[in-house]
Amino acid sequence: MKNKLDELSQKKETAKLGGGEQKIKSQHDKGKLTARERIELLVDEGSFDEIGMFVKHRATDFGLDKQNYPGDGVITGFAKIDGKPIALFSQDFTVFGGSLSETHAEKIVKIMKLAMKAGIPIIGLNDSGGARIQEGVNSLGGYADIFLLNTLASGVVPQISVILGPCAGGAVYSPAITDFVFMTRKTSHMFVTGPNVVKTVTHEDVSFEDLGGADTHSQKSGVAHFAFDNEIETLLNVKKLLSFIPQNFKDKPANYEFDFESLKENVKLCTIITDNPNRPYDMKDVISSLVDDEDFFEVHKYYAENIICGFARLGGMSVGIVANQPQVLAGVLDINASVKSARFVRFCDAFNIPLLVLVDVPGFLPGTEQEWNGIIRHGAKLLFAFSEATVPKVTLITRKAYGGAYDVMNSKHIRGDFNYAWPSAEIAVMGPKGAVEIIFKKEIDSSENRELELERKLNEYIQKFANPYIAAERGFLDDVIEPKNTKKVLINAFELLKDKVDLNPRKKHNNIPL
Repeated sequence: MKNKLDELSQKKETAKLGGGEQKIKSQHDKGKLTARERIELLVDEGSFDEIGMFVKHRATDFGLDKQNYPGDGVITGFAKIDGKPIALFSQDFTVFGGSLSETHAEKIVKIMKLAMKAGIPIIGLNDSGGARIQEGVNSLGGYADIFLLNTLASGVVPQISVILGPCAGGAVYSPAITDFVFMTRKTSHMFVTGPNVVKTVTHEDVSFEDLGGADTHSQKSGVAHFAFDNEIETLLNVKKLLSFIPQNFKDKPANYEFDFESLKENVKLCTIITDNPNRPYDMKDVISSLVDDEDFFEVHKYYAENIICGFARLGGMSVGIVANQPQVLAGVLDINASVKSARFVRFCDAFNIPLLVLVDVPGFLPGTEQEWNGIIRHGAKLLFAFSEATVPKVTLITRKAYGGAYDVMNSKHIRGDFNYAWPSAEIAVMGPKGAVEIIFKKEIDSSENRELELERKLNEYIQKFANPYIAAERGFLDDVIEPKNTKKVLINAFELLKDKVDLNPRKKHNNIPL
């Protein structure tokens, strides 16, 4: 038996070396960790149970029969993060550049299927040169097998993709289907076709970083939800994200201890919004004043900054926050903001995370660029997402709520459970000046002093309509509250809604306006 145990130990040590010491050194020289080092950083110490360590590829062409590494370029298994079980795979760039083969894909598919059965999140640490060319269609088929599982797992268990190296060609579509994509600056890249192909086809000269780097995808394309400076920071933030979300669609996020005795009036909230309705303020100041420990985990921080999405805790409860940002484009809804927030709302609804919606929106962004690129269709995505969501939904209008954007931002009419406003709220079809110029056009044009008449009508309109009280009279608002008491009001609302049940009509699936 001793000989057999020694043989087992030797085989495991060989597998743990991946492509060998020289390849590991090369990985470190690029500023990258190895696949196993990443796992050790991410999961609870000693919790990782590997499966498929001895799997080898079955290909024999192009000399592959002479290159056969245990594990075949991907480490798969199960572990715990903060005591909660997760499934993960970590691609090993030291073995065939992390390229995906038939057996490599089979290993990933196996843990994904097990994760769905067990109801636990799936985390993919991606560092791969793409499909293993020597295996031809077998490797392409392997990718398709993974894509199918990504799709079937969507909304069943959370899926997180961490890009820690190259991710090109068909490989990018698996992360794109998952719920969240993390990238690391300078060392991770995503693109369908690389710089060389781009130059050949379109004659554009572009670097790897500009074409598909972390900043490009977190700021311009919106493909990446998070971008961090190094792998350690990236992996620590994966852990933080997991702390806000449940294990699966049947589960609820964990509640944290909260000292209700510490809940006091916050007079700072009374001073954030000035008397000038056109002066911008930072909605993040409102958010940090409301959430526990001022701790807000922002999603898509650098993309479509006119809307804010992210996770926080309110009275110890995990909530998803969607908020207009008056500091950027006056907080208008445009194409990118609509798509960004719709995706976030649908994730929260899929995994039982209550939604807090903070509204200060002057409307949808006008212009030919927006219209020709489909603001109607894309704006409808956010409307659709809020309308179908059955989780607890609480809305607070801090200032402007104009036009169709009022409806879209979780109004009472699309099943907002509790809808509140501050006294500074203005709820109307459009801004006062535009409304007055339409309603009183004849009077203003026929007046001897046009400017004076415009100002008089403007003041009259503001007094009558630029406030929250008409909406409150109709029951479209449940209350107009003092800003300093907002946190207590919101906590009470979410506490009341914690066991809320709301059902959509029976159907195969909906047809969101993609």
